Amino acid sequence: MSIAAIFHATTPSFGIHTMPHLMKRALSLFALAAALVSPFATANDVISADQVVATASTPKVTTWKDVPTQTISAGGVDFAYRELGQQNGGTPVVFLAHLAAVLDNWDPRIIDGIAAKHHVLTFDNRGIGASTGEPASTIEQMADDAISFIKAKGFTQVDLFGFSMGGMVAQDIVLKDPQLVRKMVLTGTAPRGGKHISAPWLTFYDMMRGFFTGQDAKQFLFFTRTPNGIEAGKAFLARLKERTEDRDKEIAVSAFLAQLKALSAWEAEPPADLSVVTQPVLIANGESDRMVASENSPDMAKRFPNSQLILYPDAGHGGIFQFHTDFVPSALAFLAQ
Repeated sequence: MSIAAIFHATTPSFGIHTMPHLMKRALSLFALAAALVSPFATANDVISADQVVATASTPKVTTWKDVPTQTISAGGVDFAYRELGQQNGGTPVVFLAHLAAVLDNWDPRIIDGIAAKHHVLTFDNRGIGASTGEPASTIEQMADDAISFIKAKGFTQVDLFGFSMGGMVAQDIVLKDPQLVRKMVLTGTAPRGGKHISAPWLTFYDMMRGFFTGQDAKQFLFFTRTPNGIEAGKAFLARLKERTEDRDKEIAVSAFLAQLKALSAWEAEPPADLSVVTQPVLIANGESDRMVASENSPDMAKRFPNSQLILYPDAGHGGIFQFHTDFVPSALAFLAQ
């Protein structure tokens, strides 16, 4: 049983000044000959040697759709991860996933949008997807594993991007190891001891709704039931299928239950003192989040001394996915400040 529905030349020794001229001439002749041989060749089909060289030297752009999955060992766990945007340099942005998520549950528009300007990494939690080990049953354990992963990659400082449960993990990381974090983006999440954090009954209820209607449960969990929300959900779920090769393993039922236990404990625990967090924090959510009540977002914004808040109208838990064309530029601007 799986719950993937809940929640991927050698050359002759000519003189150094002669060789470029000869290469360019040879390429021109080759292009001309190929055009003349074709029975459909026209003057527009003939390309210059400069164009041939430019085409051959243009690097292939790696996107979320085709970035390879890798593994790295840390703390006795082989973490499955994907990494792109390394050419951008700067502080890496580490993404922390939501309840039941594997690598293929990240919205390509969000990942590619941030990776256009930043070095981006996503990874599977311990015992989730293709990562090995026993699944963590507390947010604290997940934070420790994330720190182990980050340090195994050799990073001394990162930006954290946490969605839902991942936003809770991010908060614990910054409290455990403040020097490791430069900035945080917290979306669809709540502080420790927050109100109305997704209870198991709600998750299971929407899983059943999805089953009996032939839909993905995220259509109900992440999006409103208004026309705009329904269409945004369909578009989001279609984007999750864009990657067709090297897809991640589905989460196991036992791992899902361990994460539900962690969420329940997080809600029951006393609030943490977020006033000690001096790092800039961007908080975003939909105005109608039924998984992690939207009221938690302005509450967090008040607790963090250096925060910004975005609330999207007619949007639920997946507000950043529904409004990705607005959210990505906002997140990039925040990270660039």
